[in-house]
Amino acid sequence: MPLPTYTQHNLLLPPLGRGSHLITDHILKELPAIKDVKCGLVHLFLQHTSCALSLNENWDEDVRADMSDALDGIVVEDKAGKGIYRHDAEGSDDMPAHIKSSLIGASVSIPISNGKLATGTWQGIWFLEFRNSKQRRKVLATIQGEKL
Repeated sequence: MPLPTYTQHNLLLPPLGRGSHLITDHILKELPAIKDVKCGLVHLFLQHTSCALSLNENWDEDVRADMSDALDGIVVEDKAGKGIYRHDAEGSDDMPAHIKSSLIGASVSIPISNGKLATGTWQGIWFLEFRNSKQRRKVLATIQGEKL
């Protein structure tokens, strides 16, 4: 049995504004090494604490808008400056972004089968930006598995 290979890649996401964004195509474009894996795993780790990664609906963009609205309803921003949060060093969206990041998570792992992501029919990789300003975000991708 062949030994598994491991590679790591630093990715930079395009600057995306607040909301839930489908980034599957971007990930596949940036990680052509996925095509060389027979059986394995890609682990995507977001190197930030105010945004998140998720695996969810890839067809209807209303789902992404609804997710953003739901998270904004669960974790409210202190726009009125009432002092809801102690941590507000970078503005009223600062602490809510950290809370949402903890709720959703900073990483996803996806199986690779015969050179393709083994996602379900309606699954795609989401990047969720919780800050109001567009920022460049870094993802560390680790690919492990048996080569084709």
